[in-house]
Amino acid sequence: MIKKIDNLTFITFHSANLLLILLYLYPGSILGYLLYGNFSSQPQITKNFIISSNHFYAFFLLSMLGIFAYRKSKKINSLMIYLIFISFLLEIMHLVIPERSFQFSDLFGNLLGSLTLIITYKLWFKNENK
Repeated sequence: MIKKIDNLTFITFHSANLLLILLYLYPGSILGYLLYGNFSSQPQITKNFIISSNHFYAFFLLSMLGIFAYRKSKKINSLMIYLIFISFLLEIMHLVIPERSFQFSDLFGNLLGSLTLIITYKLWFKNENK
């Protein structure tokens, strides 16, 4: 039973990762089209404050799924590096994607979403070993 849950978590993380990449790199807002019928409208979950809240939530969720999927693996540190790398890469790709634009608030939202979970995991893991 536990093996099935671990496999489901692994599949969920990689599916969410692919979905995030697709939504992030598409030249327009797929979610805006699905909700409002307009590719140029972006749904907003909560108001932004210094960082983009949508980006924070997306990368927080992706990081949480990744840490749950890899928490028992020796690849957890590689996952953490990947999460930080993809936070940068996806936003930098907006420099060359039509209808998308690079924004520092989005980049900071990406990084803060990932780093929040990474730091929490590191502190929890450190305290667990004492």
